[in-house]
Amino acid sequence: MPEPQETFYDVIRRQGITRRSFMKFCSLTAASMGLGPTFAARIAHAMETKPRIPVLWMHGLECTCCSESFIRSAHPLVKDVILSMISLDYDDTLMAAAGHQAEACLEETRRKYKGHYLLAVEGNPPLNEDGMYCITAGKPFVNTLREVAADAQAVIAWGTCASWGCVQAARPNPTQAVPIDKVIFDKPIVKVPGCPPIAEVMTAVITYLVTFGELPALDRQRRPKMFYSQRIHDKCYRRAHFDAGQFVESWDDEAAREGFCLYKMGCKGPTTYNACSTVRWNNGVSYPIQSGHPCLGCAEDDFWDKGSFYDRLTTIQPLGIEGTANEIGGYAAAGVGGAVVAHAAISAIKRARKSDDDDRKQD
Repeated sequence: MPEPQETFYDVIRRQGITRRSFMKFCSLTAASMGLGPTFAARIAHAMETKPRIPVLWMHGLECTCCSESFIRSAHPLVKDVILSMISLDYDDTLMAAAGHQAEACLEETRRKYKGHYLLAVEGNPPLNEDGMYCITAGKPFVNTLREVAADAQAVIAWGTCASWGCVQAARPNPTQAVPIDKVIFDKPIVKVPGCPPIAEVMTAVITYLVTFGELPALDRQRRPKMFYSQRIHDKCYRRAHFDAGQFVESWDDEAAREGFCLYKMGCKGPTTYNACSTVRWNNGVSYPIQSGHPCLGCAEDDFWDKGSFYDRLTTIQPLGIEGTANEIGGYAAAGVGGAVVAHAAISAIKRARKSDDDDRKQD
């Protein structure tokens, strides 16, 4: 059995945090996850009674942008996550120890909390040349990943690298880099894609795991539904311009200055599932589309291999309410006409069947 761990509440009380501030933290955390006010009490109860979860955070092929995003979380603050909510026992980017001391921490946590720790993975493993394109602590990263995952309770795939492969797995993929679910097969995995993911999305996933002791509801691609159930396009503040057929045609035109839709400039918002347009970045200040740049679709699989970031999507047809009102009327008329024809055909079939039944009864 693992050794007893302090609870989150034990830690913050020792730090001098008041009960009032603690409850405010729980309320803000519930709101950041899109949960109702009643969940604040459940979060508070979990923080008071459940031990902090040991977390091992490993790095494969990546640029550390996920860590850079994570440390900028505002709700909750990353210091609260790392120092109080969880026990971050290993992260070679954030920890003070290095070399043999750091690896000793990894092995000690694996031994003491076998089957009870979380494994967070940033980056992905290359498989070519027996994994020799990514070496950590003198061993191929893919081997260490398999070993540590074997004793984990669950696995979090941070970012598009760990979730889908990202640029490392882009064609021609000489190192044969793969997402972690191509290596780990027997553990529950939650994917938090994005290049990088939004900071508050990352901390909220950890908060949910701490609070409820289970993974959040996931979609068929293993992404948390509370953050990846809607397209950026669905909640984009420029959506009204898309529906009206008002588009930016070049970067310096009047439409760009007016804040019109960036669809024609290659925006992938209509096909990208993420919380950018609702949670936003940098403590809710903005997101790429609000800053005047189209969405690249960085949270989606193979986004590096889908052509230029500025190629216009060809499968999305804008409604164009203002620009093509006559066309819309034509579509509506055609729809009504089709419905009339279909109704007439069905009625004729029913009359024919009734006539056949009547003839059989007379015979």
